Amino acid sequence: MTQGTERQASAAPAAPSAPARALLPLILPALVVGIASSLLYLLVSGLAERLQSVLWENLPDALGIGRYSAGWILVMLTATGVLVGLVVWKVPGHAGPDPATLGLSAAPLPPAVLPGLLLAAMLMLAGGPSLGPENPIIMVNAALAFWLGRRLRPRLPDALWPLLAEAATIGALFGTAVAAALVVSEALAGRPTKGLLWDSLFAPLAAGTAGAMTTTLVARPTFDLGLPPFGRPHWSDLLAALVIAVAGALLGLTAVYAFPYVHRAFARLRHPVAALTAGGLVLGLLGVLGGRLTLFKGLSEVAELARDPGGWTAGQFAVLAVVKLAALLVAASCGFRGGRIFPSVFIGAALGLAGHALVPAVPPALGVAAGVLGMLLAVTRQGWMSLFTAAVLVSSPTLLTLLCAASLPAWLLVTGRPQMRLRGDGAAVR
Repeated sequence: MTQGTERQASAAPAAPSAPARALLPLILPALVVGIASSLLYLLVSGLAERLQSVLWENLPDALGIGRYSAGWILVMLTATGVLVGLVVWKVPGHAGPDPATLGLSAAPLPPAVLPGLLLAAMLMLAGGPSLGPENPIIMVNAALAFWLGRRLRPRLPDALWPLLAEAATIGALFGTAVAAALVVSEALAGRPTKGLLWDSLFAPLAAGTAGAMTTTLVARPTFDLGLPPFGRPHWSDLLAALVIAVAGALLGLTAVYAFPYVHRAFARLRHPVAALTAGGLVLGLLGVLGGRLTLFKGLSEVAELARDPGGWTAGQFAVLAVVKLAALLVAASCGFRGGRIFPSVFIGAALGLAGHALVPAVPPALGVAAGVLGMLLAVTRQGWMSLFTAAVLVSSPTLLTLLCAASLPAWLLVTGRPQMRLRGDGAAVR
């Protein structure tokens, strides 16, 4: 470095830091939003789980029908499509905008839309379509925080409330504020910010911490799959991580590229009841093909896969991954209200376990983490979220370096390509 360059660097102004008195008033709103967002998430999830038990256990037992027989799967998925279609058609607000056009973050909805959105989400979670709760819950929490926050604390910026709710809900979903901080920091990277990054993250991190702590204290969630511990890495492990992560990204991209066409096919039915009924029927057929493990959001199902990594052949794991991918694609295209992170975790884990079954020298923890990483990179385009989710599933710090290395070719493969999100005209977002 030349002397002139050194003088210029020393003269460059440092980013101004917000004084503590500017950040302290944000703590109480962040904590309130965090706790309330977590409680709403737990309430919706709890009600959906109770309804799921009634629909998939109590009701078929009372009728003398097998709980996951082919006929019951077809009936339940088709009926779920009919019910969600009726909610979208008749309930005020139509359960929000087309979910194919939404990401994790969205503009706050009017309060009148929220009951229909919550009802559609709960029916979906209980009925078996392959979507998670994250998108609807974030949208509802963001709308409530925005609507109430502007009235109770009008001096705070309007944009703060949805950001707090998003961070709080992600913290509640994953049981840790780290996920919230990573997602929010990635979102802030595309926006002009004043001051240091941690000043901008202070309030969202507080909300995420409150949401995570509330979930942990009330429900005690865990994402660790309990796979055999990963020992000291070898060069062959690096190669396996690179190959499986790239394979996961390629698998995810097949759904991304098919998304506009499948969405357009359901849109041709021109009515939400028709589109969702048809979608439910197709999901029922896929459920019959893939079995009960390919139903629902996939979080408890992936834990069941992980309990016995040697219990299936590579072909069986591959079938589970492909069927679940098709189910995710259909559910996201026909109008069911839900998120794509948890089903993508199942798909990536099944792909990674297929790699382990095909090449037993590949540790199952490495296969699962690399498969989930590649799949999430393709579907979400959120690098920090993908790395965090892949790492937290196996709870192995030694895997983190391998995952960082595997993320590089996988990211080169997915960046600049269409996303699994559509514009209003039906074209894919890039």
